[in-house]
Amino acid sequence: MSGLLSPLALFRDPSVAPLFISRVISSASVGFGQLALAWGVMNLGYGAKGLSLVMACNAFPALLIICGGVAGDRFRRHHVLLGAETLASLSWLAIGAALFTGKAPLALLCALGAIGGVATAMFLPTLRGIIADLLNSPDRPAGNALVNQTQSIGLLIGLISSGAMVTAVGPAWAASMRGFLCALSAVLLSRLATSRPSKPGTGPLRDLRVGWREFGRRPWVWIMTLQYTAITTAVVCYTKIAGPLYATDGHGGAWAWGLIRACEPLGAVMGALVGARWQPGRTIPVAALLPMSVALPMLLMGSGAPWQLIAVAAVIPGVFQAVYYVLWTTALQDRFAPEVLVRVNSWNMVTSYVLMPLIMLASGPLAGVFGPGKLAFWSGTIAVIATLSTLVALRLLHQEPLAKSEAKRAIA
Repeated sequence: MSGLLSPLALFRDPSVAPLFISRVISSASVGFGQLALAWGVMNLGYGAKGLSLVMACNAFPALLIICGGVAGDRFRRHHVLLGAETLASLSWLAIGAALFTGKAPLALLCALGAIGGVATAMFLPTLRGIIADLLNSPDRPAGNALVNQTQSIGLLIGLISSGAMVTAVGPAWAASMRGFLCALSAVLLSRLATSRPSKPGTGPLRDLRVGWREFGRRPWVWIMTLQYTAITTAVVCYTKIAGPLYATDGHGGAWAWGLIRACEPLGAVMGALVGARWQPGRTIPVAALLPMSVALPMLLMGSGAPWQLIAVAAVIPGVFQAVYYVLWTTALQDRFAPEVLVRVNSWNMVTSYVLMPLIMLASGPLAGVFGPGKLAFWSGTIAVIATLSTLVALRLLHQEPLAKSEAKRAIA
């Protein structure tokens, strides 16, 4: 494939096209869900503390990502994705029904949010591995780019539409729409065909240890995983707690926040095309630098900027994050054997979710005490510090082999 738009040629391949169409639909549903849950909880009068509790319950099951990694390496990967989407559909339809009552108990919303979190834990690591099943190595950058691009297009559609839907008819309809779209995505995923993994000769615990060993024997992987953990923490504080509260507090409401969130996937649509074609000489340091861009809209929110300026600034991290996704995902697919790939991805991702429930629980009260602007500012600061620390660590790691070889020559 050649040309800037070469990833789009994969839509003509019937063996992979259902995956990309599914990503548009499923990602649109995520956009509906983000606003539905936040505004649904706030409209019921549960406030910042209630919002943080529901979001923490939604995030807590993501600790099961390592179990999702085992499932993704033991079963047909499209079956794992299909099961996760079906579970997500049921949980979000139930959330919509609960919100329609206008008096849903907080405990019920927490429980339904947790079920949706289980679906996420099964889905995310397997998605990063399925491209290795469907495409050969030369086509994987284009495939990863198209996954990111279709996700971004879907999220863009979902966030813009959900902002209008929440404002016009309420969050219950938006939650129900997510459930319906997840079901439609599951139907599309059922049309894929992935190979059955070789029959594992060991149990799940042994599989976990093997995945951990493969993950830990490359220092650059876990160094960047620590960075990813800090970046994810910052992004979650900003998108789940600080942003909705900031928008509600006289900065445009649900419609404005939907547009702000939509600008990031708008940038990602362009960034994925760049990522498919760009092959930097030093992939890992370049990839480590890109996530720092998420700090820009956070720092602007911390300074009290108008929502329109924050929306424009959100395009920039969208571009860079899409390039990061392609570079990082392709690097893992090319450097790890297919039979351990999903488990390595699960260990890479689970550390980002270990602290997430606690962060959710703490960020709501912190936003109540200091204000959402301050929470956004310190989230951006964390992202900057984490990126600079990672670049220093990678630099030292690169110099260490050189120092050892020089010492050997000196002894000789």
